[in-house]
Amino acid sequence: MAVTWNIIQTERETTNGGIHTAHWTASDTETVGSGDSAVVHTGSRYGSCGFTPDHTASGFTAYADLTESDVVTWVKDLLGTETLTEVETSIAEQITESKTPTSAVGVPW
Repeated sequence: MAVTWNIIQTERETTNGGIHTAHWTASDTETVGSGDSAVVHTGSRYGSCGFTPDHTASGFTAYADLTESDVVTWVKDLLGTETLTEVETSIAEQITESKTPTSAVGVPW
């Protein structure tokens, strides 16, 4: 399993192209079984990060020149190692819960 990070939306300053908010998702899947009996278990998290763009700073990348990979890197750098671990652990726990549920709903009749 490998968590996939995506940027689903950004918010930017129209005057200079600086990104000030990035909305992200992180997700993973695990398929158990094969063919018609295959079951896909998923886990995901959503969040957003705020930035303070400085269009006069060296290394500034304007909106038109950004890639998703650039913004994912910014998000991961801002979140830091501890939060990244928490996010990815939470996703793995969701998949485990899907595979071996610890609670259920229904009626006994």
